[in-house]
Amino acid sequence: MDHKSRKKTILVADDDIDYLGQMQLLLEAAGFEVLTAESRKEAEEILARRRPDLAVIDLMMEHQDSGFVLCYHIKKKDPSIPVILVTAVTSETGLEFDTTTEEERSWIKADRVLAKPIRYEQLYAEIGRLIGKG
Repeated sequence: MDHKSRKKTILVADDDIDYLGQMQLLLEAAGFEVLTAESRKEAEEILARRRPDLAVIDLMMEHQDSGFVLCYHIKKKDPSIPVILVTAVTSETGLEFDTTTEEERSWIKADRVLAKPIRYEQLYAEIGRLIGKG
């Protein structure tokens, strides 16, 4: 199988099992191979064995900063892996996270921050922009 025909791999890390399953179905239907993790620890175990083409990570998993820590871990290991950080913080607290300023990019290691609930068209558009289609 040549490189062009290889499916792109997406790591999805989220502690909400229903959301994780839904994301897996949608991304597989779009032609991606999907690796799922229910915690930062599980995601790090997967990353020790595999290099995904992109990661979609929930900000708050087992700890409030799990997503930030995982993002940092991914970028330290391989800065070329694009990371989309998803968060319900905005809808729950009204706080907005973004990566538009230099300061925000210095501590939020994600390439994109999307608010939950994610519109799937928006997610596909971001994935397409970051790594191309599946």
